[in-house]
Amino acid sequence: MLKKRIIPCLDIKEGRTVKGVNFVGLRDAGDAVELAKRYVQEGADELVFLDITATVEKRKTLTELVRRVAEAINIPFTVGGGISTLEDAQAIIRAGADKISLNTSAVDNPELITGIADQFGNQCVVLAIDTKLEENGEWMVYVHGGRTPTPLRTLDWAKEGEKRGAGEILLTSMNNDGTKSGFAIDITRSVSEAVNIPVIASGGAGSLEHFADVFRETRASAALAASIFHFGEIPIPTLKHYLQEQKIPVR
Repeated sequence: MLKKRIIPCLDIKEGRTVKGVNFVGLRDAGDAVELAKRYVQEGADELVFLDITATVEKRKTLTELVRRVAEAINIPFTVGGGISTLEDAQAIIRAGADKISLNTSAVDNPELITGIADQFGNQCVVLAIDTKLEENGEWMVYVHGGRTPTPLRTLDWAKEGEKRGAGEILLTSMNNDGTKSGFAIDITRSVSEAVNIPVIASGGAGSLEHFADVFRETRASAALAASIFHFGEIPIPTLKHYLQEQKIPVR
């Protein structure tokens, strides 16, 4: 079994790290650069930085903040939010990002996935999918920071994203996000079995057991969390030690 990755996520609004529940009710979680440094010291495998209001506010990602974070860390660094052209992606990679996360812009223009993959390699493109379980039992794709529904079924979009060149999928359950009730096992299992690229499970982590569950019950290769790490509820070294005790290989 490949070693599983533990990934903290910095949701950025107005230059500060924030965290909410079900994508709303945001509260301040601290300085992005200081948090990034802390996560490197604690043994995080990668770091994700999402400028969560860039698309809604129709502006570009905070490139200068990306540069400051990149200079402070030595682990793989994914950046998303407001990246809608190849030039945007180039600017973010020049600022120090290792991977580009595409969400709304990929739905609006699926060829952007291919364009960035052709220029920088598939491993550089993370397709971020915000998914919500609807009353009819279908998991559907949402865009604009979870504000706008689309007609895309999550499973179909994940497969198309892989075909177009995405090297990884960041799958966030909006139903579970910030609830600390556990990851959405069913959709994570379905997506991770339907594609041949790594899937990062996101949304709902609240306990050590939740990480073990998602790794045991799905093919997710990584698990992402925010508030439990930001506010010190579960230190990353504690989590990795627990997973090793559970015979789940971690980096």
